[in-house]
Parts: sequence; structure tokens; C-alpha cells
Amino acid sequence: MMVLGPIGFTAPWLLTGLIALPVLWFLLRVVPPAPIRRRFPGVALLLGLADEDHESDRTPWWLLLLRMLAVAALILGFAGPVLHPEVREPGSGPILIVADGGWADARDWPRRKDRIAAALEEAGRSGRAAALVAVTGDAPEVVFRSAGVVAAGLPGFAPAPYEPDAAAYAALAAALPSGGFDSFWLSDGLARDGRQVLLEALEARGRVTVFESPREVFALRPAVYGDGQVTLGVLRAHPAGEVAVDVVGLGLDPAGVERELARQVVTFGAGTGEAEAAFDLPAELRNRIARLEIAGQRTAGAVALTDDAIRRREVALVEGGIGREGLELLAPGHYLRQALAPTADVIEGTVEDMILADPDVIILADVARVAAAEPLAEWVEKGGLLVRFAGPHMAAADWDNAADPLLPVRLRSGGRSVGGALSWGEPKTLAPFLEGSPFAGLPVPDEVRVTSQVMAEPGPDLAAHTIAALADGTPLVTRKALGQGSVVLFHVTANAEWSGLPLSGLFVQMLERLAVSTRQAALGAEEMKGTVWSVERVLDAFGALDDAGDRPGIPGEDLAGARPSARILPGLYASGDRTVALNAIGAERVLTPAVWPEGVTVEGLVPARERPLSGYLLTFGLGLLLADALAALALSGRLAGWRAGRGAALALTAALLLPAPQARAEMSEERLIDAAGNVVLAYVRTGDAEVDRVSEAGLRGLSDVLFYRTAIEPDAPMGVDLEGDELSVFTLLYWPVTADAPTPSPTAYLRLNRYLRSGGMILFDTRDADVAGFGTATPEGRRLQALAAPLEIPPLEPVPQDHVLTRAFYLLQDFPGRYAGPPVWVEAAPPDAELAEGMPFRNLNDGVTPVIIGGNDWAAAWAVDDGGWPMFPVGRGLSGERQREIAYRFGVNVVMHVLTGNYKSDQVHVPALLERLGQ
Repeated sequence: MMVLGPIGFTAPWLLTGLIALPVLWFLLRVVPPAPIRRRFPGVALLLGLADEDHESDRTPWWLLLLRMLAVAALILGFAGPVLHPEVREPGSGPILIVADGGWADARDWPRRKDRIAAALEEAGRSGRAAALVAVTGDAPEVVFRSAGVVAAGLPGFAPAPYEPDAAAYAALAAALPSGGFDSFWLSDGLARDGRQVLLEALEARGRVTVFESPREVFALRPAVYGDGQVTLGVLRAHPAGEVAVDVVGLGLDPAGVERELARQVVTFGAGTGEAEAAFDLPAELRNRIARLEIAGQRTAGAVALTDDAIRRREVALVEGGIGREGLELLAPGHYLRQALAPTADVIEGTVEDMILADPDVIILADVARVAAAEPLAEWVEKGGLLVRFAGPHMAAADWDNAADPLLPVRLRSGGRSVGGALSWGEPKTLAPFLEGSPFAGLPVPDEVRVTSQVMAEPGPDLAAHTIAALADGTPLVTRKALGQGSVVLFHVTANAEWSGLPLSGLFVQMLERLAVSTRQAALGAEEMKGTVWSVERVLDAFGALDDAGDRPGIPGEDLAGARPSARILPGLYASGDRTVALNAIGAERVLTPAVWPEGVTVEGLVPARERPLSGYLLTFGLGLLLADALAALALSGRLAGWRAGRGAALALTAALLLPAPQARAEMSEERLIDAAGNVVLAYVRTGDAEVDRVSEAGLRGLSDVLFYRTAIEPDAPMGVDLEGDELSVFTLLYWPVTADAPTPSPTAYLRLNRYLRSGGMILFDTRDADVAGFGTATPEGRRLQALAAPLEIPPLEPVPQDHVLTRAFYLLQDFPGRYAGPPVWVEAAPPDAELAEGMPFRNLNDGVTPVIIGGNDWAAAWAVDDGGWPMFPVGRGLSGERQREIAYRFGVNVVMHVLTGNYKSDQVHVPALLERLGQ
């Protein structure tokens, strides 16, 4: 193949025929010699007669040029021209395909798999063996097999949620076979230590070609709390021009549905690779945030899971004494505020108000008798924690040996004073904490002395309720369970009047052990030593949280400061009441683009698509020859007049050279009446011929499935023009969103809002899930926001597990199209939708979601050609066909939901649904 710029020729030797064009020019200009002129008087008799046979003494220049172009087009057409040819260098050895396989690969993983599949297909045609490995693989092993066998395992090939390290590159370099082979390296575009070792090993065995995506790599550092704000670093790999991204905070709302709770626009300045996102949120909202992520980025690196580091417990403080002016250090709650301020949000008020606020902990500092004792006891029984501190008011109270449900033990009236001016003995020290106490393991400072305390009434259960004692055995802290909660009593004051405990660091540690407060800073290795952390949820490479399954627990010393790996995956880890998040990106991580040596060929992931041009050139040449024939007839007088013949030739030539204008297809009255009397699926015409063709083919395929599987018999799908067509006759309106979609007129928006209010449904499809998932990070996502702004769309939420779409006809939990993974958004459930006891879903009897929004490209998954065969591939192998089947089922559920509403939420259907669910 000969390549000239973007065009190649499969038979370049035919181009030598172009040399004959100048010769042809002179041959066509040759005319017979001029005749000898002789005067003959009788010629006057011929004047006025018309000569029907005309011969030109010279070929016109325009006809000569037409013939030259026709011959040149035919020569070029037979030479086999190809636009953007893929030059395939011959090779005879095996092919090794290497992928970094980290979280950064997930941002465009479908394209990477397509590139791998293309390489394996080419290797199969050439009869070359192949091997596919990921640097993040558990045990590097390079075994060359047939390309077909390697391609069969491609559907299960997936990236890891962590990054390859220097040891992984060295291990793969050591595992390479000794023979020669060519290498295709699918790089994630990030620079890493140790990569040069593997590159040198591959270059020593053959040619290395690197494939990189031009898309930017974004990441988030772990979130930290300070100065009342949650802050986190936002990173990018290529600090070029100014770029803005959205960082969103996701968490559960009071109904248990994950929602967007906060959003912050972060702008990278030109030439900067780091920026900071800061969220100033109320405590209630901040504590609900479970993850922060960059909108539109489906990678583990673009997700920052949150843990106890940003969650601050809400602690209610009620003081029993009256503060003395100017003596803040003697106030009952002064040291409590100091101890709780860094790690908890302290609210103050009456006991009645605190119960209504429903905090995590209620602290009573020297409160003897509680006015709202019964409501407070009910609050504790539901899982609350009540912490009480003694004081002068409690010591002076008349307990009369009566059992108080809000005290862990019975108290004696009066207090005990040791080491004071009017008492015998020395101040008492603390005894070591016993095994089984929540304070076990905490060191006891020698300087802590107790001079006064309230005494517990001796009893058989006193020892069981004592969790901390003085050196003489008298209780210092007692605790008892009350329902699902517990009551704790410190037998000393919360200030320094009775003991030195509030002045020591032990005071803060004891509050932490009682879960009154949580530590803000990350736990260190010494603090986590001796603990075992269970894996609750793990993060996959695409940024989704999955169940950990039966993964073993991780020792605390291994988890502290750990770098994500195959053994310790990024995710959420718990030990007791503490939670630690291990993110894919560390606090000190910096993204740097990969730089390859000059001798390494670097290409994009998507090669230029070959387009043969022979058909176009041959058609153009034949059209010119036809125009030449008509022009020759006109010049010879065989057409009706010279001018008419020349005009017809020129008109035919223009018709062949110029594309025919596309006529707007108006919906006929007959089709409108037919749509009103039948079930018709419609799509919005976008003006893009290819998109409209796929939309029509997709709805045709879905209509066929509805016809064969349900009682619905849809008519042929229709394309609608929002500016002029009536919408109310259509069951479903499929709207594929393109980046350059025109904005409808105000009249069209009025018609659309009327359609939504009357029970119609619009299925918006941005078709960008293979790029970034549904969101505003793609041109289609941003265009959707602009198009949907004037529409009367209610609040949305991701499809919950109990939505009618999950069981309108088929039982579904996923809603894939040609692509799978991103959430699908529907109208949010009403606030009063409650889950009845024993029922698997809420009772939602009214209304149909007016819009469904996603980016999974459903029309491409449904699309069939005239023969009923799928037009586009979905996934690979059996897994891809299963995905296509689920896409069809989703389409059936959507149509059923439009036609039948939410009747599947009625309780009368519960037994049948439970039986089908296997419960």
C-alpha cells in the first residue's frame, strides 16, 4: 500500500495511467485539416436552409475538461484509495499486550477493551500467538496462546481499584519469556516509579507500541475536617489550560435514599495540577456524606470515601449548676466543652429540648433530679447514650436508697471527701483498668488524684456495673444497659473541683472509649496495633462500592498507612464503633503525566477508521461520462437545440456532483390518527441522520419484543418534530441527546410540558456512559441540563430497589443499554411513602415518573436491521448477549410502567412477587 498523507492506495501502480492525461488532452484537441475555400455563385440558393448535421472544428474546453476529470476519477477509483488507512507492519513473532490495569484505566475501559480486541483480531488474522497481562495482576505469568483463546477471556478482564507499584513492574519484567516478541502497552497515562524497568525489558525483546488515551485523569485526595469545613485536594495529570470540574457529596437522606447533598465547582488555573474543594456544611448534613466524587468521572481515584475523620457526633450538654461570673474554669461543663470541641458538635439547652433534637449523646453535668425523666428514659431505651457527672447537687440529693432508672447504681446521700482539710487520709489514685472494661489498655497517670466522690450503695451487682475504680476499690465510673442504650455515671465532677481527671489526657480518652466523641485525625500504627478491622465495603476500579463478601479481617498495624493493593483493597473498614476509609489516592499523591522515550511509538486508543473511497470516485467518474455523452449529443445537434442541450448537461452534472437536500418528513394526518388508536413509540428527531436512524431501529426492535412477549401490539415507531407534531398521541418519547442539539422554541416547551402533565413519559438518553457515565462532565450531559431546564421536571433520584420499574413486567435491579453501570434517574418517591412491616417495597400507588434520565444508549442495544439482527455489539460473548437481554427487559418495563402506572405497588400483588423473588 502506498500512503500519501491521509489517503492510501491498494493498487498504486494504476496511478501511472494519470501520465496519459496530457496525451489525451492533445488527442482530443486534434481536428481535421481546414477545407479549401472556393467561391460558387449558386451557393446563394442555399441561404436560409437549416443544416441538421453539425460538426465542430474544435472540442470545447469545458467538455475537454469534463472528459479529463472523468478519466482521472476512474483511474483513481481503480487504484483502490482508502481514507485514513491503517498501516499494518508485517510481523511473525508473538504479541504481548500489557495493560497497567489500575483505577486510571477505568475512565475509558470500554475503548481499551476494544483496542485490545482489535489487536487480538489482527494477531489472529496473521496467525500470531498472543498473551494479555495486567501489571496489577496477582501473579505475573506470560504464556503465549492462540489469539482466539486470549480473546475468549477478554470479557472477564477488568482493572483493579489500586495502582501498580515498582515491585509489580519489576515482577512482570522478571516473568517475561526470553524469546523475541512485539509488545502493545496500554498505558493509563500516569508516570510511576519502576516503569522504566519493564519498558527496557520489553524493548530488549522486540518493538514496543504504547497506546494512551487523550482524556484527562482526575483524582481526589482524602477529605479532612478543619476550621468548620470539609476540604479535599483535587488533582489532574496534565496542568494545561483552565478547567472546571464539579465535586459532589453523596449520602443518604432521612428516607435512606442516596442523594446529592452538596456540590462545589473547582477550577484549575492554567498550568496548575492541584486545586482544593471546600464544603462548609451544617453538622447534620456533613455527617450524612458517605462519599465525595468528581461528577462524570467513573474511577476509584475520583472517589473519596469518608469515615470518622469528618463525622462529628452531636453531643447535648445540660449543666445542673448556675455558672459563677468570672469563674468559667469552675463551670460544670467547661472541661467537657474543651474536650469535645475538636471532635464533636456541642449543643446546649434543657433536657426536653435535647430529647427533641435527638443527639448522639446527652451529658448531664451535676444534674440530680431530671424533670423529663420518663421521656429521657425512652430516648435511652431506643439506643441513646446518657452520661452523667456527679457534683454538689447530686451529693446533696436525698436518694433514700431508691432505684433511679437513669442511674446505673444506687447512690448514698452525701458525698465522700478524702485528702481535704477536714478529712483524714490522702487523695486516692486510680486503679488499673480491668480486662473487659471499655477503658482497658489505657495508661493510668500517676498525677490523677480524687479528693471527693459520690458513693455507690453496696450490692451484689455493683462490681458488674463498675468499669473504673479507685485504688481502694470504690467505683469511679459505673455503667448499665437500659433497653438498646446505656447509662454511664462518673462519680466525680466534670470540672477539677473533686479530681484532677478533667485536667489529664485520660479524660479525653475515656470519652472516646465511651463513644462520646470520635477522633478527628487518622489513627496511627501504635493506636491501631493489636486491633483487627473487618472489611465492610470495597471500592472497585469504577468507583462503585461492592459487598466485601467473606474477605478476612486486616490487622490494624497493616491497615495503618497502608497503600491499596490486592490484599488490602480500598474501601470501608470497621472495628467496634470505629470506621476507617482507605481510598485509592493517598494524602500526598501527585498526578504526573507519563513521558516516554523518543524511540517508543505512542498512539491513541481509537485508531483512525479506514474508509474506502473507490465507490465514490467510480460513481463520480461514471457520472461525468454520462454528462459527457449528453453534452456530445447536444453539440452534434441531436438534442432539441444547442442551449437546451447544454443546459440539460450542466443540470445533470450538477445533480450528480451536489448532494440532494434532505426533505423534512411531515407527519401525515393518517399517521397521526393511527398513532392515536394504537401504541406507538416515538423518538425526537435530532437532525443527526445517524442518531435518528439508530433511534428508529432501536424502537423498532423494542416494539418487536413487546409484540412477541406481551399483550401489547405496537405500531411502527415514528420520529416527531417538537416544533410542529402533536405529542399527546404517543405512549413513550425517546429523546437521544446530542452535544449540538437545537434548543426547542417556547411553543415546543409548552407542548412538552403539557405532554408531561397529561401522563406522558420522556426517556432522555445522553449515550455517554462509555465515556464518563451520566453527568455534566460530557458535552451531552451539559446539553441535557440546558434542554431540561424549561421543563416541569420533579425532584429526581436514582431508581430505588423498590421502584415499580424493577418489577413492572420483569424483576430487574440493573438497567443497562449498550453500556452498563451508571445510575438511572426517575422521579423521587414522596416523603410519606413508608415501608410496611414485612413488605419488600413501599406502597406507591399514584403517579408515573414523567422522565427517565440515563446515558446507557438503550436505542443502540435495542436496534435491529431489516432482517431482525442486532445492529451494534453489546459487550462480548455470552455476557454481552445477556446484557442486551436485560436492556430489552428494561424497555419492556418502561412501556409497561407508562401503560399501567404503579399498580404493581398494591399489596394484593405482594404474595405473587414474593414467590417470584424466592422469599
